[in-house]
Amino acid sequence: MTETADGGATDPLGDIRSYLESLVQRRPSLWRISACGVTRSGVQIPAILESDAYVPSATRARVLLVSGLSGTTTDVEQALGALDMFASGGQKYAAGIALSAIPCGNPDGLAAGKLRGNDSGGDPRIGYPPEGDYYHHMTDPESRYLWRWIGFQAPDLVLELVNSNETRWEANEAARRLAPAVAARSMWGDGTLLDALGNGMPNGIGQIPGLRLEAPSIRMGQELGRLWSFIPQFPAWEPSPARRNLDSRRSRTRLRVASILDSVYGRELDPVNYTQGVGISGRLRLAELVFTDLGPADPGPAPEIAAYLEQAGLLGSEPFGDKPSGANLAGVIWGPELAEATEDSRWSELLVQVADRYQSVAPGSAPPPSDPDFRTEDMFMNGAILGRAYQVTGDTRYLDILTQFLLDSGIQQDNGLFWHCRSAPYFWSRGNGFALMGLSETLTYLPEDHPARTNILEMCLKLLDALIKLQQPSGMFTNVLDEPGSYHEFTTTCMFGYVLARGLRLGWLDTPFIEPLLLAWQGVSERIDDEGNIVDACISTGVQSGVREYLDRPAVFGFDDRSGGMALWFAVELERFAREMEAREPPPVD
Repeated sequence: MTETADGGATDPLGDIRSYLESLVQRRPSLWRISACGVTRSGVQIPAILESDAYVPSATRARVLLVSGLSGTTTDVEQALGALDMFASGGQKYAAGIALSAIPCGNPDGLAAGKLRGNDSGGDPRIGYPPEGDYYHHMTDPESRYLWRWIGFQAPDLVLELVNSNETRWEANEAARRLAPAVAARSMWGDGTLLDALGNGMPNGIGQIPGLRLEAPSIRMGQELGRLWSFIPQFPAWEPSPARRNLDSRRSRTRLRVASILDSVYGRELDPVNYTQGVGISGRLRLAELVFTDLGPADPGPAPEIAAYLEQAGLLGSEPFGDKPSGANLAGVIWGPELAEATEDSRWSELLVQVADRYQSVAPGSAPPPSDPDFRTEDMFMNGAILGRAYQVTGDTRYLDILTQFLLDSGIQQDNGLFWHCRSAPYFWSRGNGFALMGLSETLTYLPEDHPARTNILEMCLKLLDALIKLQQPSGMFTNVLDEPGSYHEFTTTCMFGYVLARGLRLGWLDTPFIEPLLLAWQGVSERIDDEGNIVDACISTGVQSGVREYLDRPAVFGFDDRSGGMALWFAVELERFAREMEAREPPPVD
């Protein structure tokens, strides 16, 4: 670390970032700068990612170097020295090892000059596996971010470096076969990151082997050189259990993932809300695909769905309660699909009745029941309801209300991203997902010759261009788009992937969008288990007062009808696109 004339550190975090940037400049094809979390003070936890860190087909051993959990300068310098050594080794090391790193897992502690702890009453060295409060823990957010980020990167080995007066190797339970090569002793039940990664089912996906090297700086290079040389030559080297589990999840077919989601989501509508309505729509769309495969003998779930909804009073005089919001009204987006599946027009008529609640207004105003502040949620709700109403009736007044609302919103910024609303100038991830979905739903139903189509399409393409630049190597999007260390949010990624698949299928997007589409499916499919549980879906979120509040929105790990329904839409739309692509392929020439 650099020092001032009186010996004090100038900016240790700035020094780390500058050093990582210099490493990337030295090996631009090897590494990229990233972040794996955000501290209570709002500081990003810096990381450096190897180019193969999330590539499923990569064969090199994935190693993640972790240090600085104590927040001490000596630990961080140890990690930076190890990265320098690896970079200087050229292909000698990189040919067999894909090395990523978190050189300082406790930047708040480093900045405060503490011997331990993180300056908010916590200690990132202990307390693993962390329970609850993802990612808004008041004293230990670092442990939540590190735990999930490492788990779903799923390296084959986590290597922790600690500066010490003595040289000692330790191995967690999952690294027992590696231990003899470095004469490592076992670590047992000490509540540290490595110990917890090596036991049980971390993050619900599997163990990750871990080695901890404690050594003085003068010995670190020699010990690491021994490890770097050993890893590619280890005869039984194989992917970590966590990585194998993610590989298995990715290998499931799209229809298999869709059927898992179908078994869990879209099975109730109480209260009437889009979060459950999307799931019902997804089940009907999946049934349409399966119906094509199985033939007319199988009626699918439509009769059962219709019976339930009718019994629940959806065809009654007032099924939505007092003063329903757009989210409530969008709970019936399945109306035309159910009408077609059951040949009962009452369901499409229900959707038209909902659309008739929207009122024409003067330019510059949001049509009630939309929020007058032009929230991105309403871009999706309005697009879904008014677009379908036009499809059912052919009445262009629905399109007039919809397109005027979108063009008057004024919340898309020069960078292509959307504020949450006019009074919330923050780039909340799902808010941008809602905007993208709203534009996509509108383009789905808007005639090619409609005067607003060009402008709506330009808004959509501008947003897509911005989002693709922000897509993480994992395929995911962070919960706050301009905060790279915020958590990888599930729902946004589903929305993004769904829109790409739909746009490609319907022809208003072209082939360069296929790569980010497949990357999004990679990230999403890895985060759906065989029971339909999902990982890190931001909970219901109204307009917040600042970036800190968006960072602190809790993340669901498990059942979540909002995200499960969106994932089902994504899986089905991707399958539709894939089938149409196959159908477009010319037959082989004899």
